Amino acid sequence: MTTPYDRMGGEAGIQRFTHRFYVLMDTLPEAAACRAVHPPNLANAEQRLFEYLSGWLGGPPLYVERHGHPMLRRRHMHARIGAEEVRGWLLCFHRAWKDEVEDAALGHDVLPQIGKLAHHMQNRGVG
Repeated sequence: MTTPYDRMGGEAGIQRFTHRFYVLMDTLPEAAACRAVHPPNLANAEQRLFEYLSGWLGGPPLYVERHGHPMLRRRHMHARIGAEEVRGWLLCFHRAWKDEVEDAALGHDVLPQIGKLAHHMQNRGVG
């Protein structure tokens, strides 16, 4: 069975995607609030997103091997993540997806899950 990892082009495809994601975060005015919760240098964030997506999409579980269980919400509690930050993050993800992922059908499976994950990360301004 072909995994989403394979359908994205494996390691190289996910690296291209995560690089594009962070270029967009660094340059899109609409992502400024999301960018502000990140450190000035995005290299570590880019590497960790690559590692996470590798395993999440069915490839090598790099994040787990290097950092343990993701516990994403817990690992992000130090950052103030509100609706604006979530919108900016999702904008970057969707644009990077459009720019870098050729398998359009894969988006129908992955993007709704990513949306749920992003909204789960919100820790400010929640009911």
